[in-house]
Amino acid sequence: MTTSLRPDGVFVHPHGLCESDDIGHGTRVWAFAHILAGARIGRDCNICDGAFVENGTLIGDRVTVKNQVMIFEGVHVGDDVFLGPGVIFTNDLRPRAHIKRHGEELLTTVVQEGATLGAGVVVVCGVTVGAHAFIGASTVVTEDVPAHAFVVGNPGRQIGWACTCGERLPADLRCKCGSVFERRGSGLGQQLAAKHHVGQSAQRSETVRQSGQH
Repeated sequence: MTTSLRPDGVFVHPHGLCESDDIGHGTRVWAFAHILAGARIGRDCNICDGAFVENGTLIGDRVTVKNQVMIFEGVHVGDDVFLGPGVIFTNDLRPRAHIKRHGEELLTTVVQEGATLGAGVVVVCGVTVGAHAFIGASTVVTEDVPAHAFVVGNPGRQIGWACTCGERLPADLRCKCGSVFERRGSGLGQQLAAKHHVGQSAQRSETVRQSGQH
């Protein structure tokens, strides 16, 4: 099998089709994926087999787009988002074959940074999925999802909260990874003191590792 690394640092599998020139360095497009001209994709993304990315979409940096994901015009995906196999976005609430809608006629859907959408999730257009939210497999998202919310079901309903690391948070909003959260608006935000503590712990661990101590 021959490989195809474009001059701009984008890898496109010989059986992949990438018609967009607005793709960030280090992004990989795998077999049978199809990216239309006019799609914008950031750096270091992974577009897996059979994914489809339409014109008028915006995908940030370090996004994972697993097999058979369908991303249509008007969908904006933030940095570090995970889209599981078979995730489907819509962009028209009242589609008819004889009516063609484009651009501002379509509803915008936003997935904010760090969110996870599990396998088979369907996102009804016009909603915002908050930062670091976690959407369980096969959920149908019909309304806005707060930051860090853990949502499952059809229609999707919130049953808890998720840490930035992906673990489900206990009632006191203190994750076993060391992160501590507090309510902010409809969602959660990480406490700055906890962020600083976790950062210091990681720095101490790295210092010990480099010094060879155990």
